[in-house]
Amino acid sequence: MSAPACVSDLPTRFTNEHYLSRQARMESSVRSYPRKLPLAIAKAQGCWLTDVDGRDYLDCLAGAGTLALGHNHPSVVQAIQDTLTAGLPLHTLDLTTPLKDAFCEQVRSILPGELAQGRLQFCGPSGADAVEAAIKLAKTVTGRSTVCSFSGGYHGMTQGTLALTGNLGPKQALGALQAGVQFLPYPYSYRCPFGLGGEAGIDAALHYVEHLLQDPESGVCRPAALILEAVQGEGGVIPAPRRWLQGIRAITEQLGILLIIDEVQAGIGRTGQWFACNDAGVVPDILVMSKAIGGSLPMALLAYREALDVWQPAAHTGTFRGNQLGMATGLATLQTLAAPGFLSEVQRKGEQLGGQLRALQNRVGCIGEVRGRGLMWGVEIVDKRQAANRLGSYPAFGELAKRIQQECFARGLILELGGRHGAVVRLLPPLIISDSELALLLERLQAAIVAAEQALAVAA
Repeated sequence: MSAPACVSDLPTRFTNEHYLSRQARMESSVRSYPRKLPLAIAKAQGCWLTDVDGRDYLDCLAGAGTLALGHNHPSVVQAIQDTLTAGLPLHTLDLTTPLKDAFCEQVRSILPGELAQGRLQFCGPSGADAVEAAIKLAKTVTGRSTVCSFSGGYHGMTQGTLALTGNLGPKQALGALQAGVQFLPYPYSYRCPFGLGGEAGIDAALHYVEHLLQDPESGVCRPAALILEAVQGEGGVIPAPRRWLQGIRAITEQLGILLIIDEVQAGIGRTGQWFACNDAGVVPDILVMSKAIGGSLPMALLAYREALDVWQPAAHTGTFRGNQLGMATGLATLQTLAAPGFLSEVQRKGEQLGGQLRALQNRVGCIGEVRGRGLMWGVEIVDKRQAANRLGSYPAFGELAKRIQQECFARGLILELGGRHGAVVRLLPPLIISDSELALLLERLQAAIVAAEQALAVAA
């Protein structure tokens, strides 16, 4: 099979199995999504994917949150076409253009507090590179080398960002990673690390962090920065309690520690606000953006307070930080999201989805907790055949969650798993999803859960 001359020559007569088998022969074994979602995508529009066999799927993964406006939104497609026909450059390193200038102004208009008058820094096109830049900047500003991160957090797969990530799986084969990383407990009420839960768990989490950072015998040097997600995504869709996030901001300000908030997945309208940290009224020192900020194309950047702009020229570079198409699609996406009522609609649909998921929790036997904000939700799958702990929480049931994902796929619903033991069913639909599509999502999810429970009961 020779390569086609152009996109219009791509063959469409082959099956999913054909393309998947060729992918397995040509690509690295590191590929993950095709193992769980075995399809070859022929076309996509809005909240829907169509595979080469002609089957349609409701996409509640949306590029892991990248596709805020879904697939091939008219404003995004128009931005690409306009950029191409105008003869604008597609790649400029960090040289500026009128398009880049307009994109920067639009980004600054959505930033919280002092960051709106701060500095932007374009990084390589992945969120991981932006996190790397944020850490380097914090160390440069403070002259310190230690960084604090949180259990359950996800910040990337490079050597440096993996050191900041809670998941142990990808670390096992690598040995030593970046030194000087101290992990702290994240407030996860259903599985409270202090065995308390609720307000008492929040109090304990704040006390622990403050005590550790002030104790001269803690063994932990004063860090350059503390990095966190206001809603942990890959860690199982765990929103930070408002009071905890406000307390962390107060601690870092008191101790002269820079606060980095990673909004790669939860930002750009995903939670019904421009950024998840807005919910608590918290303004970080450094804010990390990627995924949806590029309007479906690769883009990553930092926003930080002007006083932190101590970089020397070329102290952090990246060849593809001048992706002009990504700036065009990012600008179109931000302008669409800024339309009156758009984000309030995300909030409304999120409240509707959350209520329906909690009603579903009462109809099936395997949901331990439903949590989320806006259109970012997690459904924790548990094994109620086993005993609950002192908080009333049941063991995670990753095997059942995996079967639920498979049953969803069989019914034309694409979603991802996350959290401890892969036991959290995660929903990240495009922000344009309609009420009727939300109803279909719930219908297919419920049918998949019932089928998965029955299948594993038979297997047992």
